[in-house]
Order: sequence, then structure tokens, then C-alpha cells
Amino acid sequence: MGLGPTKRIGDWVSSPEQQTGFARLDAETFPSFEPGWVWLVGAGPGAPGLMSLMCFHALQNCDVVVYDALVNPDILRWVKVGAELEYAGKRGGKPSPTQKDITLRLIELAQSGKRVLRLKGGDPFMFGRGGEECQHLATTGIPFRIVPGITAGIGGLAYAGMPATHRDTNHSVIFLTGHDATGNMPANVNWQAVALASPVIVMYMAVKHLGEIAAALMAGGRAADDPVTIVSNASMPHQEVASTTLGGAGAFVEANEPPTPAIVVVGKAADWRSLLDWYKGPLRENPVG
Repeated sequence: MGLGPTKRIGDWVSSPEQQTGFARLDAETFPSFEPGWVWLVGAGPGAPGLMSLMCFHALQNCDVVVYDALVNPDILRWVKVGAELEYAGKRGGKPSPTQKDITLRLIELAQSGKRVLRLKGGDPFMFGRGGEECQHLATTGIPFRIVPGITAGIGGLAYAGMPATHRDTNHSVIFLTGHDATGNMPANVNWQAVALASPVIVMYMAVKHLGEIAAALMAGGRAADDPVTIVSNASMPHQEVASTTLGGAGAFVEANEPPTPAIVVVGKAADWRSLLDWYKGPLRENPVG
């Protein structure tokens, strides 16, 4: 039984002179980026080639980019000539603008008639405070658009040869952040419930508190020999992947100081790395991804 009607390439090509490659996108009717709007856009997990067409379109049509620390600078080289760049990165333990300051700046720029691109690493709604920013834009009457991005907790794992889900290991996955707004280990997470809720746990920004988190998960019944994988700079040529166990995670971090940004994976997703670890050797030589 067939899968349905088939279209051929010729159905979309209007003439033999049709442009090829990325030039074919020039005729596409992308949504208009209007003055006074804010677009919250996910730039993906690092590699420039993993950003979306809508992200590229926004870079080409904005007046100002307000970007985070996790945005690969190579992505910014594709911004429209003449557009302003404003850094608004927040990194733990370093001088950073407050979330309130960033939100007020977005509102100020939009109210001045700018086309404002709020560019975030990964996906704006995955521990990126995109929801909070949209909340304030909405209550202030600022029109906005959301452009999702590939989040590191899925895309970064793929670059490390670890499927976030696999029928033979896990039918569910939990995503967590490793620190709250105060910078401490999240106090409102029910670690006992989380410990046994899913075979695989994927944690963002968790390296700093990994020893405490591991202890909480083991106290909740998670096995001490459960694999822990730390994926640093996931989709970049300088990717590093480190392996330990839940019981040894705290000591491992203290002794080795894994580079950040990093994704921490607890569970048997790590079992697939020996077979699926594809991003190595010459493949890392291409900075686009």
C-alpha cells in the first residue's frame, strides 16, 4: 500500500532557469518583521547550521539583536549590515544584566520603533526565560513572535550519539534545570519523585550542583551505578563528553571541572554512544555543523 500522492521536483520548478541552492529562498514569502515588534528566536545548540530559516530571516531583517551568552558569535556574522548588537548574556558567578533590565530594554527598543530580535541559545522556552519575557511584552502591549529553536537537551545529545528517547531504553524523558533564579540547586523540585519517574533525566545548567543533585536522586531510590554523561559544547568542534556514575558524579566534577555550557544526562541513553557516536574526526572540521 502506498503512502499517498507523490510530488516530483518538477511540480515546484517553474522553469529550467530556476535558481538553485539557498538562492531559491529569495522568492519565499517569509513573514514580515514589522517595526515595533519583538521576535524571540532560538538560535539552536551552538552550530550555526542548526539554526532555522526563520532565525536567518530575522537576522536579515532586524534593526537590533539582543543576544544571550550561549549564542555562537558565528551566527551573528549573518546579521543585516547596519543592525545593532546588544549583549545581554547571563552567566553564573559573573557580572550580568538582570532579567528585569533585559525585559525593560526589549520594551524600550520596541517602543522606539525598532525591529527587535531577542536571540537566545537553544530554544527560548526551554529554561531560557522566554515565557517571562513574552509575559511582560504581552502586558505592555508589545507585539511579538516566537521562533522555536533546537534545544541542547535534544540536539546536543544527538551530536553526542545519544537519542533522547529510544524504544529499547526509554519511552519517557525528564528535562530539568540544575539551578533556580538564585543560582542554587532548585528547591521546588520533588527529587524523590523525579528519581524514579523516567529512565532518562536530562539536566541543563547542572554541573555546578551535580554532587548535590546526584545525592538527592540516590536518596530517592536512583541507583548509584546509573550512568551519568556530561556533554560540553555539544554541537561544536570542541565538544567534550565525559562519563561517570551517579555515585561518583560529585567527585568527578570536583576533580575534572567539566567545561560549560554542558548538558548532563542520567540514564542509559549513554548506552548508545559506542554505536552512534558519529560526530568525530573530519566531521568536526566544519564549523557550520
